[in-house]
Amino acid sequence: MKLLEERILKDGKVLPGEILKVGSFLNHLIDSRLLDEIGKEISKLFAGYEINKVLTLEASGIPMACAAAHYIDCPVLFAKKSKTANISENCYSSLVHSYTHGNDNNIMVEKDFLTKDDKVLVIDDFLANGAALTGLIDLVNQAGAELVGCCAAIEKGYQGGGDKLRAKGIKVESLAIIDKMTDTEVIFRK
Repeated sequence: MKLLEERILKDGKVLPGEILKVGSFLNHLIDSRLLDEIGKEISKLFAGYEINKVLTLEASGIPMACAAAHYIDCPVLFAKKSKTANISENCYSSLVHSYTHGNDNNIMVEKDFLTKDDKVLVIDDFLANGAALTGLIDLVNQAGAELVGCCAAIEKGYQGGGDKLRAKGIKVESLAIIDKMTDTEVIFRK
């Protein structure tokens, strides 16, 4: 998605450890017009699929998932990263390592909200080594639901997570794929 690539080049910041900071427009301070275009693009990429639920991980994936679900016309379900008093014990859960935060999270969704009748599109803001998407796919599988595919706003192609998922026969779409990133340069896949 050219619009997203241009915004990454203009406002993204590369931090040590190959971290791409897009907080000024995508996952902290959110550009709602860009988000709307992202939602439209995702709905086009998955047009013709019978999606009845979009699944993401709190918190950064939620805005993008909501934008896509608006155009797909279905609800959004987000996996929580921690147990709260208002979530039941009747949950699917999966352990996910966060590359950015350097910790593990036991993500969970209530079984009432994800069932064998669901056709699920999994969405996240970043795809690096694939841990977050793999954990979300695990939740879909535990529920016996159908995985339609996965979508990420930004994929770090050089980390291989997307390729591993595609090798398993999973439809994976990314709106911007980075082939190389240095302290001063971001190079996108052509």
